[in-house]
Amino acid sequence: MARPPIYFLRHGETEWNAAGKLQGRLDIPLNLKGRGQAKRNGGVLAELLADPRALAYVASPLMRTRQTMEIARETVGLPERGFDTDDRLLEISFGSWEGRSWSEIKRDNAQQYEARHAAGFDHVVPGGESYAMVMARVVSWLASVTRPTVVVSHGGVMRCLRGHVLGLPNEAILHLEVPQDKVMLIEGGAVRLV
Repeated sequence: MARPPIYFLRHGETEWNAAGKLQGRLDIPLNLKGRGQAKRNGGVLAELLADPRALAYVASPLMRTRQTMEIARETVGLPERGFDTDDRLLEISFGSWEGRSWSEIKRDNAQQYEARHAAGFDHVVPGGESYAMVMARVVSWLASVTRPTVVVSHGGVMRCLRGHVLGLPNEAILHLEVPQDKVMLIEGGAVRLV
């Protein structure tokens, strides 16, 4: 059976994105630019979807993704509410690194920083997750999709979903772009950014 199309939006920018801080599971709201990105992506959805009411809508439960979904839904002419959340769509947990920048982590704990870059996809951040763990969640969520769906989630989930659909090697997945101002359309085995 063919996979139904998925319209994936990464949440809009937050102040922590702008400052280069790892957010992970911390609940940071959208900033003004992020709200504009969500509206832009809602406009793309309005162009792509023949009938926005015919799709399922699901988001990570974090504030930045829920806000993005609300703005996108309003932009396509739907009520802000009326979507589900799914914990499998949560961002990768950066554990004790959350709220810090990569340069701060490298400066304050060079050994853990180097270990992460050496192990890549399989490295478990202290108190957090590895990308391999996120991939397991993403694959489980993807298997549950039974109808065309709009999803709002995070950069780590976006990388894993795209990499899985395209069959990319794990280390390549870590380097995929994760734009906040594009809709990632998954149709069959193809992925494109709109």
